[in-house]
Amino acid sequence: MSMLPILPSRADHVGSFLRPAYLLQARNDFGQGRIDADALRAVEDRAIAEIVRFQEDVGLQAITDGEFRRTYFHLDFLEQLGGVHVGEPGTRRREDGSEELLPPTMTVVDRVTHVRDIQLADFRYLRSRTTRTPKVTIPSPTMLHFRGGRAGISAEHYPELDPAFYEDVADAYGRELASLAAAGCTYVQMDDTNLAYLCDDRMREAARARGDDPDELPHRYATFINRVVDRKPAGMTLAVHLCRGNFRSTWAAQGSYEPVAEALLSEMNVDAYFLEYDDARSGGFGPLRFLPKGKIVVLGLVSTKLGALESKDDIKRRIDEAARYAPLEQLALSPQCGFSSTVHGNDIAVEQQRRKLELVVETAREVWG
Repeated sequence: MSMLPILPSRADHVGSFLRPAYLLQARNDFGQGRIDADALRAVEDRAIAEIVRFQEDVGLQAITDGEFRRTYFHLDFLEQLGGVHVGEPGTRRREDGSEELLPPTMTVVDRVTHVRDIQLADFRYLRSRTTRTPKVTIPSPTMLHFRGGRAGISAEHYPELDPAFYEDVADAYGRELASLAAAGCTYVQMDDTNLAYLCDDRMREAARARGDDPDELPHRYATFINRVVDRKPAGMTLAVHLCRGNFRSTWAAQGSYEPVAEALLSEMNVDAYFLEYDDARSGGFGPLRFLPKGKIVVLGLVSTKLGALESKDDIKRRIDEAARYAPLEQLALSPQCGFSSTVHGNDIAVEQQRRKLELVVETAREVWG
């Protein structure tokens, strides 16, 4: 079967991996002031070199740093943009009386600017450790709008969001992509929970409550991301990953891609999409009918939340089902999300992490050759 020259392989992954215990200890030591930033980075370098070898050993062609330098998949990047403020984490009491950790709040308090190259040093180190394709994962620009809506963005600095806010954010992302491209980066993935959240009836109602139209937002976000795509350097593959929540093996949203599918697949000009399809929460494959020629959908059919290993035959059957709506040559395979979207990690063992990735690689090879 012919291979579209978009992704390094039909077997891919979302990016984050379980942190080794010695890295978690070093992060704690740094937080307590027992080691300095240079010492922490040396430990991170060691852990990243190990996770690079791990990815190569299981047969992956796209290689990430495991997000080992981050606490949260999105905040560690976004807080380095000028004009973005990240507060402290909070807690919320569940119905059963237990406490749930809430991520820190994020607000736009000034004009958004690119004040430094955020991922450049990390990319250079990653590239020095592998001869395969280094992949950089960053949060989607829509994260700066969806969590707080209009109320989370300074009315003083942005009396109107369109076009100033969207253009400023796109410029900041464009400068970041340019710095990465100049260093040799050819593959970037933007992680987006927001479009997936807009598949959930509860989340749609919450958007309405803060003054947004959940039917209009997917089209606005497609236009927003297209502003970034317009600034993408030549020769760079830009992908988007949709997630319904992955904190410590939990989930936050559910629902078919149908409410966002046309805006996501037909209107958004990215090269590839990583879509969760690990359980019934994601609905069926019908929304893939909107996929135009020249793009890839990476089917997230293997769960990173649960340790039980999926059946290879079941995965192949589901790929066949997806191919009823989108050509098989425009499909690929991956886990549904990362194994550790935050430093805390999912409820899964390191050896299970390995077996899941080996399953993805072996299945992709048997399906696509």
